[in-house]
Amino acid sequence: MYRFLMTPRWWGINVFVLLAIPFCVFMGTWQLGKFEDRVESHREAEERPAASSLKAEALDSLLPVDKETSGRSARARGRFGEQFLVPDRELDGRTGSYVLTLLKTDGGRSLPVVRGWLPTGAKAPAPPSGEVTVVGALQASENPGTKGVRTAGGLPEGQLGMISAASLVNVVTDDVYDAWITLADSPAGLTPVPAAAAAGTGLDAKAFQNLGYTAEWFVFAGFVVFMWFRLVRREVEASRDEALGL
Repeated sequence: MYRFLMTPRWWGINVFVLLAIPFCVFMGTWQLGKFEDRVESHREAEERPAASSLKAEALDSLLPVDKETSGRSARARGRFGEQFLVPDRELDGRTGSYVLTLLKTDGGRSLPVVRGWLPTGAKAPAPPSGEVTVVGALQASENPGTKGVRTAGGLPEGQLGMISAASLVNVVTDDVYDAWITLADSPAGLTPVPAAAAAGTGLDAKAFQNLGYTAEWFVFAGFVVFMWFRLVRREVEASRDEALGL
């Protein structure tokens, strides 16, 4: 009755099942590991001293930005230059723009400095002139997946959709740091922009997405087993009917 399992067709089905089940289990385990890594990173971030409570350090000593240095208080000295608006940014439920001003540091490179958040329609205050020292929370360059980033283009002159060296390379001639800082103390008319948590350290929707993928892969493995037994049962029933002349 089960001799059909040795036919070429069923050999193919059996090999597929034997490969699919461990593959699904492996992928589910991998996604679970990714979720556990996020949980561990979140726990370590919670136990670490608040970045804002640490003493400000020279900008170059904190680069490149990683999970350890993101949010740390960085200090830089130079002169403010070109200024841009980063539109469609929300703060406390309101939509406005970040005021981003490039600081030409003593080292010759320009550092994007978010001096604060501006309500829609308001005029951005001019940056101070002369040599200044700025202190703010260090942040990694944004990417297309960062919340609030606008990648569609078509922005008016003087506006940016993303805070990154890549978005500034065609706008300014200076060599730009692959990082930016947000000032804790904004000038009058601007609201300080809080520092964002380092990527991969929070239990956000993406972290729980990994947990959802874990469940999906194990469900796929169970579905493969279920379908194999379903096909075998149907084949057995067909063999019985054929033996009975039905």
